[in-house]
Amino acid sequence: MKTSIIIQNLKCGGCAHTITTKLSEIKNITNINVDEEDSKVSFSYINETDAFTVKDALKSLGYPSIDDTNSLTSKAKSFASCAKGKFLK
Repeated sequence: MKTSIIIQNLKCGGCAHTITTKLSEIKNITNINVDEEDSKVSFSYINETDAFTVKDALKSLGYPSIDDTNSLTSKAKSFASCAKGKFLK
């Protein structure tokens, strides 16, 4: 199945690179696409648990879904993830 999650704090290609890299490490997650313009992450998954794992992973990286609270901690994590993504890109 395929789904999309609209996220917060997505700023640039560095963010997108980190998100793509980290999500590709999750079992049963494929076809990852990060749309910077719409702040949307799309991916294919096998079961619903996998989709929730992605949502949790995004939140831990500092990119919570629009349904979640965007705390100061999330914003700080996203800056760190962004910088790492730019460095490793």
